[in-house]
Amino acid sequence: MSDMSNDPKGGFIARFKALPTDSIPKTIFVAVAVCLVASMIVSVAAVSLRPVQEANKLLDKQKNILQVAGLYEDGMNVADAFSQFEPRVVEIETGTYTDVVDATTFDDIGAASDPAMSVELDDDPAGIGRQGKYATVYLLKDDAGNLDKVILPIYGYGLWSTLYGFIALEENGNDIYGLQFYDHAETPGLGGEVDNPRWKTQWSGKKLRDDQGDLKITVSKTTATGQEDYHVDALAGATLTSVGVDNLVRFWMGQQGFAPYLENLAGGNV
Repeated sequence: MSDMSNDPKGGFIARFKALPTDSIPKTIFVAVAVCLVASMIVSVAAVSLRPVQEANKLLDKQKNILQVAGLYEDGMNVADAFSQFEPRVVEIETGTYTDVVDATTFDDIGAASDPAMSVELDDDPAGIGRQGKYATVYLLKDDAGNLDKVILPIYGYGLWSTLYGFIALEENGNDIYGLQFYDHAETPGLGGEVDNPRWKTQWSGKKLRDDQGDLKITVSKTTATGQEDYHVDALAGATLTSVGVDNLVRFWMGQQGFAPYLENLAGGNV
């Protein structure tokens, strides 16, 4: 029978086992082993659950589009209801539809960080840094096939975070049907009141532009007489978030954003 003391590996294992349970080497070994096993489990779980996470993310996006369009009901089949919408990709600069990317799979937000798919902004009131060259819009048509509403993605920086949301416009591309944000980290009870239904209701019926075509929509504490159709009250105690919302809405509804597309849409030139 061989002597384990002559086997370097066996000797090491024997000496390690002989150490007190609370010794530093054993403590470090156990900690490292637990970390390795835990990291392996987390990695496997993350990879295996990714398809589920992506599916849930898509359903949440579809739900928010249904909500801003006034179509969502509790318990409804979101995917089936969302099939009413026709997604189209718009080239921001020209305001026309394009087939350069697939409207059903295009990641607007991801593309905005890709130098090949975006441009760096010098004039950046929304605080987004880079703007994607393309954006996905969602068309809702009535039973006769006529445009009923158009849903546009919007985002920009508030006080603590980038707010991501959608704005729903009537078929004329000027009257606002609704606005809501689906992702942000603004202060609960202050900037977080962008999620308050009472505040969101204010947007319904407001107009983007006046009869001369000038962009007038604004979020502010006060409004001038005769400008009520273009005014949304600022959030109480959340001045910087309100300014951020004002900036991002005006950015995306302006010439740097969807204004060329809305002009083409109104003229039937898309």
